[in-house]
Amino acid sequence: MTLRPVTEEPEVGCPLGICDGTGWVLDDAGDATRCECAERRIRASAGRRMGTGVPKRYRGVSFDRRPICDLDPSVIRPVRQYVRDIGDNLGRGRGLWFFGDVGTGKTSLAMLVSRAAQEAGRSVAIYSMPRLLADIRDTYDRESGGAPYSAFFRRLCSVDLLHLDDLGAEHRTDWVLEQLYSIVNERWQDQRAMVVTTNVIDLGQLREQIGSRTVSRLSEMCDAHPVFGADLRMTAGE
Repeated sequence: MTLRPVTEEPEVGCPLGICDGTGWVLDDAGDATRCECAERRIRASAGRRMGTGVPKRYRGVSFDRRPICDLDPSVIRPVRQYVRDIGDNLGRGRGLWFFGDVGTGKTSLAMLVSRAAQEAGRSVAIYSMPRLLADIRDTYDRESGGAPYSAFFRRLCSVDLLHLDDLGAEHRTDWVLEQLYSIVNERWQDQRAMVVTTNVIDLGQLREQIGSRTVSRLSEMCDAHPVFGADLRMTAGE
């Protein structure tokens, strides 16, 4: 799969080249059937209402650009394979878990996966952990005018891919543990994929930070990939 540049402009015409852009296909008898692109647009629209979307810094992310092209091929290989089979992986609820040192390209790798899912017409929600927790808190604030928690939770658990960045960096409280476990457990039960990044390398420390039950379910849902090395942000100008 070749990733196209991300644009905020709406798609014109049928992205699959099947219909005339209306979302309907007429057969020789004049009967109309719904085009596959209509479902794709519905799913993509659902994803745009969740999370932050692909941040501006990562909209040009590519296997052929830095920092990805500077990474060890053994790190990139499983990501290429996952992206190539993105539909099957999402359908089976299989995800990826990148862990390692700060600045080693984990978020860029995760953004590649999220972009590939979006280009495949799947719904994606991208969150840093602080942003996710802030949005959850907003649902409890009746004066904020936001959607109630139950509706937000359903949408969060129903998108095709949930991307959580910097897991384990949040302040640990019983409330945080409860929220995170509820989300991960619901997606685990429904076999919905996640892509996760974390700087917490020690598994015991991560269990202490986010809870053993959450770590257990993530371990079953996601293939874990270590990403170690120098801080690429510090060496970018060398």
